[in-house]
Amino acid sequence: MKDFKDVEELRAEFEAMTNNSEEYCADGSCSTSEEVDLKDYPSYTEALYARIVAPHVSGIYFSRWDIKDIANVAGDSMAIHPRKRMFELLMKFAVSQERMEAVLDEMENHMLEKIDIYREIVENFPHSAPIFEEKIEKAEATIKLFPQILKEYF
Repeated sequence: MKDFKDVEELRAEFEAMTNNSEEYCADGSCSTSEEVDLKDYPSYTEALYARIVAPHVSGIYFSRWDIKDIANVAGDSMAIHPRKRMFELLMKFAVSQERMEAVLDEMENHMLEKIDIYREIVENFPHSAPIFEEKIEKAEATIKLFPQILKEYF
């Protein structure tokens, strides 16, 4: 965080943030058309976590119970931990191509179930369409990334 010496600097920074909201994106939730290069991250697990588990990127929120269910269907038994730790454990389980395929297949199934729920909400509440259509697009883009993940991971 910047060390502001006076109120004017703080005010200028705030005005720049509010006037240029497209340029200012502190939490990374701003939309972008850039492709994610998973090799830019310090570890592949971190890259996958940032791309799949972050709801502002993937359009889907994976709860701890969701991750536990995905692990269970893929063949791993997992205790409840913080989400990041659970995802790390899931990736440690997915050491072979077969296991990673099982994990990604179940993630895809989970995401498709959520997409169906989002579509039902849009159908029943049309004014919510802009919100949920964006989430659906992000989720579908994330699902399309799964073959690339398999290719790069193995």
